[in-house]
Amino acid sequence: MHHPPSLPPAGDAAKGGKKRGSYNCGRCGLPKKGHVCAVKTPAADSATPDSSLSVVSAPSSSCPRQPPSNLRRALSFDDLDDHPDPPRPDDKADVDLLSDAEPDLDLDPGACGLPACLLWDVMRRLPPPALLSAARVCKGWRDTAKRLWRAAEELKLRVPANVPVGFVGSMLQKCPGIVRLSLRMESDFDSTMLACVAFSCPNLECMEISTFDSATIRINGDELGRFVADKRSLKSLKMEGCSNLGGFVLSSSSLSTVWLSDLHSLSKMVFNCPQLKEISLEFSCQENDSTDLTTIVESLGRSCPRLQNIHIASIRLSHSTVLALTAAQLRGLRMLSLVLGSEITDASVAAIASSYPNLELLDLSGSGVTDNGLGMICNVLSETLSRLLLALCPNVTSSGIQFATFQLPQLEIMDCGMTICDPNLQNPTDENNGKQKTSGTKQHLINQKLIIKHSRLKKLSLWGCTGLDALYLNCPRLEDLNLNSCGNLNPGRLLLQCPTLKTVHASGCEDMLIGTIQSQVREASAATENHSPSKRLPDGSKRVRVPHLLSDESPEPEAKRRKIDRQICNVLLD
Repeated sequence: MHHPPSLPPAGDAAKGGKKRGSYNCGRCGLPKKGHVCAVKTPAADSATPDSSLSVVSAPSSSCPRQPPSNLRRALSFDDLDDHPDPPRPDDKADVDLLSDAEPDLDLDPGACGLPACLLWDVMRRLPPPALLSAARVCKGWRDTAKRLWRAAEELKLRVPANVPVGFVGSMLQKCPGIVRLSLRMESDFDSTMLACVAFSCPNLECMEISTFDSATIRINGDELGRFVADKRSLKSLKMEGCSNLGGFVLSSSSLSTVWLSDLHSLSKMVFNCPQLKEISLEFSCQENDSTDLTTIVESLGRSCPRLQNIHIASIRLSHSTVLALTAAQLRGLRMLSLVLGSEITDASVAAIASSYPNLELLDLSGSGVTDNGLGMICNVLSETLSRLLLALCPNVTSSGIQFATFQLPQLEIMDCGMTICDPNLQNPTDENNGKQKTSGTKQHLINQKLIIKHSRLKKLSLWGCTGLDALYLNCPRLEDLNLNSCGNLNPGRLLLQCPTLKTVHASGCEDMLIGTIQSQVREASAATENHSPSKRLPDGSKRVRVPHLLSDESPEPEAKRRKIDRQICNVLLD
């Protein structure tokens, strides 16, 4: 759309074709001759209503996801994909709020002496607080700022405590074309705030609400259901602090992603969403939770046939819930995460493996599975499973883990945190029961040895494995290794043959073990460096490395050597 150029002030019309610069006031835009400006230049430290709200406007080409919580990690391993490096500030696509629209802009070229295209390019790189201040400089800047706000498609708001709803609504109305909204609530989110979002964002597609400190979401299930039903273009809904919903019915023909956390004692939970592909339900870890998970899972199978990713975290997960899930026959299911279900046993694993043989991710952290259950997983999912998470599974031993890595050739991520534990030592994650020790009835879990040789494994987590005594890793693609709180790991029985290792987490380990890790990491880094080129002997028998000074060939180009050089591994101790 082409915008007509702004008309010149009356004072400029009398000057005809003079082109000696701008004779307008840089504050109010009026002619300078005989003019006393009443507009004060806004001070940087002046307290304005806008300073109470931190706004982040992101480019329309990217939609970054918030860091997932620990229980939601099963659905959030996007870092395994080969994403390009983040764009630099001088890249063209970094903050393209209005893609391919700059040729149509016809802004005031006389605003403070800056051409229209340059003014647009500079102001679109400003953070929103600075953009609000820039809008008060002159009329040309104010018009440019308005167009930038209207062009924004994604907005992130940090809402501090005691901020009025009307002010939040005024910020949302600056961006009528907003499609992705992220609210960081430091105050309660009530029905009035929800109505404000519904009115100000008619084309909303993605909404994410995160709560901090003591903030909570004070809306009930009926209000949430009406909001989802009215937003016909809504595709993604992510909310934390949903302890007051009570029960709800979500009906939408466009909704494809739902994340709800801190749920508690739901009387009903119905999803009439035929396009739903990913769902994450996290319940509060309270004993008085009365939610019927079996009924909820049964309804998911009937009304959401296209589900691909399912994550449920609840202490009420049981074998009957797994049977209801397998009876749903979700043909497209690829990621399944059932966390904190201590009543999930090997029989549950057998039902999952027989009903869903194409799973790519399986998270049974906190369950009661044993090495026999791992064997069932390996027999059925050997060709498809790439991510296996078995944290907090006390019945799994190092032998089962070793067997799983041998039988799953496609494995890229494995989490066995707090699985190989010494029962006579305290829980490293328990801060309240520091002096309490468990009985020594499971002596077979002490001084275990783990040997892993895998060609595709990229991430391995052994945090809190206090029963691990020896560790031998031969993983040429391993990039991240977590050994936090592995207090009994013997430095003399540690061998890391991982040339691509980038990060080792060693918080809570003995000083001697940390020194051994650093030493082996340095040796692996030095062994992979390309010190000199190769040259074949005169008889053509073999190739040997020779220094550059003795070689007739020119040194390798810098671009090629950059591919050979690898990043130095970091050992993190915090």
